[in-house]
Amino acid sequence: MTRPTALPAPGTHWAAVLVAALAGVAAAMNVGKVPVSLPLLRSEFGLTLVQAGWVSSMLTTLAVFSAMVVGLLAGRLGALRMVIAGLAIGAAGSLMALGATGFTGLLASRVVEGAGFLFVVVAGPALISAAAAPHDRRFALSVWSSYMPAGAGLAMALAPLLLPAAGWRALWLACAAVLLLSAGLAWRQRGVYAGTGSSSHKTPALSETLAVFRQPLPWLLAMAFGVWALQHFALIIWLPTFLKEQRGLPPGPVALLTCAMLLVNVPGNLIGGALVQRGLPRGGLIAVAHGLTGLSGWFLFQDSLPDALRYALCLWLSFCGGVIPAAVMSSSTVLARTPQQIGAIQGLIMQASQLGQFIGTPLIAGVVAGTGQWQSARWVTASAALIGTALGLWSIGIERRLVHTAKP
Repeated sequence: MTRPTALPAPGTHWAAVLVAALAGVAAAMNVGKVPVSLPLLRSEFGLTLVQAGWVSSMLTTLAVFSAMVVGLLAGRLGALRMVIAGLAIGAAGSLMALGATGFTGLLASRVVEGAGFLFVVVAGPALISAAAAPHDRRFALSVWSSYMPAGAGLAMALAPLLLPAAGWRALWLACAAVLLLSAGLAWRQRGVYAGTGSSSHKTPALSETLAVFRQPLPWLLAMAFGVWALQHFALIIWLPTFLKEQRGLPPGPVALLTCAMLLVNVPGNLIGGALVQRGLPRGGLIAVAHGLTGLSGWFLFQDSLPDALRYALCLWLSFCGGVIPAAVMSSSTVLARTPQQIGAIQGLIMQASQLGQFIGTPLIAGVVAGTGQWQSARWVTASAALIGTALGLWSIGIERRLVHTAKP
């Protein structure tokens, strides 16, 4: 009697991982396209500064108030459906803007884009988890964590090519095309994403999905991500303003230098994922990264330093901080027991990160306006970094106990 041959363990479907990551990049392009296009939008539509602010921040505002709800909805409807729907909705919002005749129409298109963005970024990690083998899942989620800098940076990189020649509508069309392409690619990989759908007999009760929030670790990690978002967004606000208003650079170089600052976050994401994959504690990585970003932020706002050094510190802050999203977003491998819980955790993480941006903008503006100096912003970023360091250190012991009771 012959012994049965053991079946090989299923491996990671890297093409499907990259397709899911591309969906996040495509959604984030709708975030990055607006800041570089605001001068053209203000000129064409006669927008006030307040109206321009609403157009720019609408996606963040939606996420602050609804990301967790969308995360729970993803668990009920299925991640693949949510991602494809989100990509299509985001493309529809971009196309809506082409026919806008004023502020109201433009803002309505941003609301639609914001809904699509939330659907994709909250549900996307479940697709990554379905496509990755357990031993690769932490690194695969770090690939996903680079969606925001990669997508926003890509839109900014396209801006100098498209805006002078064809205006803001060309950039909106390009974003819609990438969104629809991503939706088609995700649909082609639907067999790999099996298990992320839902049905009446498989979907757990809401109380079972919410049980993941009884642990302190999701809240600590989400808050650590939120204070990192505050630091990064302070840099995103300051750098273009500094380059344009204080150094007189034209829009093209401003966009490219800002784009480079965003894109250098991506290798930080990947290195963070590799370190988590090797078993380094997430809390320790978060604490170290926050310490480095806090020091970088303290000195880059120092007016007496040379411009080249200050820009290098911008790059270093963005690079080091890239470890934080990778460490936080990969935590679902430890925390979640079902695909529905993955959506709930990602909703919490997204809401915390957007809340950091939402609070950080008026806080930094108030501090700078009160003192008349951008240098004062370093007190905000340093305080955020200290909080993030403390949260990371607090997380180490909690995660260690979880790892002892459940394999990631």
